Amino acid sequence: MLEAIQRFLTYLKVERNSSDYTIKSYKEDLTSLAEFLAEDDGRTPEPQQITSLDLRGYVAALHEAGYAKSSISRRLASLRSFFRFGQREGLVDSNPAKPLKNPRPERKLPHFLTTDEIGKLLQAPPLDDTMGTRDRAIFEVLYSAGLRVSELVGINDSSLDLEDGYVRVAGKGKRERLAPLGSFAIKAIRKWQRQRRAKTENGKMPLFVNKFGKRITTRSIGRMVEKYLMVTGLDLRTSPHTLRHSFATHLLDAGADIRSVQELLGHKSLVTTQIYTHVSTAGLKDIYEKAHPRAKLVGGKKIGGKKIGGKKIGAKKAPIQGPRSSTSQQNPANR
Repeated sequence: MLEAIQRFLTYLKVERNSSDYTIKSYKEDLTSLAEFLAEDDGRTPEPQQITSLDLRGYVAALHEAGYAKSSISRRLASLRSFFRFGQREGLVDSNPAKPLKNPRPERKLPHFLTTDEIGKLLQAPPLDDTMGTRDRAIFEVLYSAGLRVSELVGINDSSLDLEDGYVRVAGKGKRERLAPLGSFAIKAIRKWQRQRRAKTENGKMPLFVNKFGKRITTRSIGRMVEKYLMVTGLDLRTSPHTLRHSFATHLLDAGADIRSVQELLGHKSLVTTQIYTHVSTAGLKDIYEKAHPRAKLVGGKKIGGKKIGGKKIGAKKAPIQGPRSSTSQQNPANR
């Protein structure tokens, strides 16, 4: 099976032109299955020997180990793709992963920061230090353009058009798009470039580098965010991707139409973008329930902290802050 996995990964790289991150994810998913089956049988079976029953046992083990439903669904997708490739190459007669259904997804609203919290995070890196200048620029670009962290680390100097305020990024599936950069981000980039000591990579100059002059990694940015969360005291659930969530949520709160936000995020499907409308709607509902004199539930229970029969119903919630409630009074599109 391990040889078949390697053939599949080569196919992804050569024929599908998949990204390194995608190939790594497939490798982890398929290797995990091979290790699970080897534990049961004492040897790694060939693809032709694997049955749907084997795969059901693997999925059950993932559930028992506490894997999220989204992670299990991703692994099932990897298995379907692998065995589909196996059918095409004559390694298997049928696809044993095809009958397996994905677990029903949990609908979780994305975690995002308010504009005040974003301002606090953006101001955290010190500008009297070279690495602090870099970190400030990274935060500004992530929030200003709504980039995935994988897109940010791939930016080269040649990707930038600072005069017109754009950066060309390669998103999922290596689909390229132009992402706008606000004035704050442009200023931060220029300040960083003046202090940066970088090494060229395949003839290209990476925009963001580590202290050794090499292209920064997604893991390094994750550790950087963790450091500034401790400094600022912000929610520890915050990750580099939270800035992307915040970018989309703040734009919708400020009245941007969902199609435009879809284009800015580089989403292939509008369905992916629609999750942010639920976040914005939740904010509007809070405001409505606090402000409208007849915002009542069936049965006369008043939302907003009023006591009914000695019992407090629906404690007051802090309103969702719009993009202009920050002390800096800056719209996300202008950062």
